[in-house]
Amino acid sequence: MAEMEIVVNSLGRRVPKRIGKMSFKPFTGAYGRLPEGRRYAPPMKARWDKVDKIVGGIEEAIKKVGLKDGMTISFHHQMRNGDHTLNRVVKTIAEMGLKNITLAPTSMFPVHNEILPLMRDGTISWINGGSVKSDIGRAVSRGELFGKPIIVRSHGGRTRAIEEGSLHVDVAFISVPVSDPFGNANGVGGKHPCGALGFPWIDSVYADKVVLVTDTIEEYPLSPISIPEYRVDYVAQVEEIGDPKGIEFGTTKITTDPKRLGIASTTVDIIEALGMIRDGLSFQAGAGGISLAVVKFLHERMVDRKVVGSFALGGTTEFVVKMLEEGVVKKILDAQAFDLKAVESLRENRDHVEISHYHYGNPFNMGNAVNKLDFCFLGATEVDTDFNVNVNTYSNGYLMQATGGHQDASAGAKVTFVTCPVARKNVPVIRDRVTTVTSPGETVDIVVTDAGVAINPRREDLIKRFKESSISKGIKLLTIEELKEISYSAAGEEPLEAKTTDEIVALIEYRDGSIIDAVWRVAEE
Repeated sequence: MAEMEIVVNSLGRRVPKRIGKMSFKPFTGAYGRLPEGRRYAPPMKARWDKVDKIVGGIEEAIKKVGLKDGMTISFHHQMRNGDHTLNRVVKTIAEMGLKNITLAPTSMFPVHNEILPLMRDGTISWINGGSVKSDIGRAVSRGELFGKPIIVRSHGGRTRAIEEGSLHVDVAFISVPVSDPFGNANGVGGKHPCGALGFPWIDSVYADKVVLVTDTIEEYPLSPISIPEYRVDYVAQVEEIGDPKGIEFGTTKITTDPKRLGIASTTVDIIEALGMIRDGLSFQAGAGGISLAVVKFLHERMVDRKVVGSFALGGTTEFVVKMLEEGVVKKILDAQAFDLKAVESLRENRDHVEISHYHYGNPFNMGNAVNKLDFCFLGATEVDTDFNVNVNTYSNGYLMQATGGHQDASAGAKVTFVTCPVARKNVPVIRDRVTTVTSPGETVDIVVTDAGVAINPRREDLIKRFKESSISKGIKLLTIEELKEISYSAAGEEPLEAKTTDEIVALIEYRDGSIIDAVWRVAEE
């Protein structure tokens, strides 16, 4: 690795200020960096002819846009583990002999493991943005790829990076379920719908060239329009963009574990104890088993209290859709579907509103949806005694999970809940120090576990309201240090430190572009 200059950021984490010719801004606080300069401007383009934009396939599209060695290409993951487009494009690039290509995906999934050999042979030379999992995550963590650290961003942070020009996309390959011949596209029609196209909106605005990849062409003009024709250079038609069943990859099923159901129930009790179950409430739910249970119990509590919420935000599931259908919330603001019921609802219900991730959580604009949240409930791999949360790495140091919207929602919501068990098998979850910081403790308010609840001492207002409520009487309020001791006891041992070397394999960007933490190469066992 190139020569590095290492500094300590405001959280006490060792991060690079410089690696070779690349320079970085150390994290100074959740609200420490303000935008500078002006928005990046993509090139002016015009098309005078009246000919449609359909080309024969991926290879012809690559030739048309003039993709060359060393360029950056982007993809989105609305199809999640059912995506076929990224693999198809990268394999075609390899067959055409192109090299040194940078991937700028919104996220990667196990389905993309098959292009790992093309990362080893130099076809793909870097990953700038998104996240990695499975075999690719393990290879990055072991220092087997690229020779420089990949960049991991939040959903909102990625849109910020593109708009300010720190992530430049030469060609965006946008997989869409349906397009018309001139490039108007949406995610709810076609043979393989994926729901909201919240991720690639920013790419369609700022990429030098935009190629839609679709398996369904309908007559002009298509409606509704999520990606408009005036941003699209070409439409590449393929046999199949992916399998929508892969959208439900991961923890999109409600938990049945009694302890985790207890965490979810306690979370809803706390929300009510804080006086937040009231008309007009707004919330974000995730797709984890505990989060889905929280939505279910919140739904039931709101019905029982005859409360109608304003909106639900975030990755959308059938549990949130049911709240909309029954009139328990008035709107859904949706940037990503987590199951097929969410796709169907977006297509059929006008109160199910599609938004981009720029609208969802870009910190450098004049208002985003996360700032309107009353509360959100998020997961964690680890939480430390400063309330810092890790969702990126396992405790053994392996980079295997996405930041997603964690940083964005936790910074925006009035109250951020983190729900997790105190231990997973023999691994403590509440620790003195997390392996990697994803979201800073100043944006995390309440940690809910199966052993008790800790409220961030910064939030004296929440502690006061909690203690004054009769609803909270049966809930065990502990300090985060007490939870840590219980966590170590439940695991049966104190946590082992991840064995790493002095080589950085990934940088965790905070949503504002500063470096909140570094992921160090896992040592050979």
